[in-house]
Amino acid sequence: MPAPTAPAIQLFGLPDSRATQAALRFFKERRVEVTFVDLRKRPIALGELKRFVERLGAAALLDTEGKQYKDLGLGYMSLDPDQIVARLMGDVRLIRLPLVRFGNAFSVGSAEATWKTWIAGAVPPVTKGR
Repeated sequence: MPAPTAPAIQLFGLPDSRATQAALRFFKERRVEVTFVDLRKRPIALGELKRFVERLGAAALLDTEGKQYKDLGLGYMSLDPDQIVARLMGDVRLIRLPLVRFGNAFSVGSAEATWKTWIAGAVPPVTKGR
């Protein structure tokens, strides 16, 4: 009887993002196979982004500390979740990276404690990092 396969870790990010590089290094050091999706080459699908929004909330995915957020003056605007999703779909630089999915568990930003539990086999429902 074949051994059950663990859900794959899928990491969405940008190769030049320090947070994405750190997440890739974290999994590589632990010899965990990761499917990396470069958001510049292959933008995140709306359905995939909505899965992150459902689990974590739209505001958690918005990088409020990033240069693009400040340059666009979004700190002075009141955005509802649908408007945030539209902005995220329009400009990948507004997404707080990395977005990591492990089966039905999701994280955004650096969430090493969560990733360790995933690797150990205990998958928490939802975690926001940073």
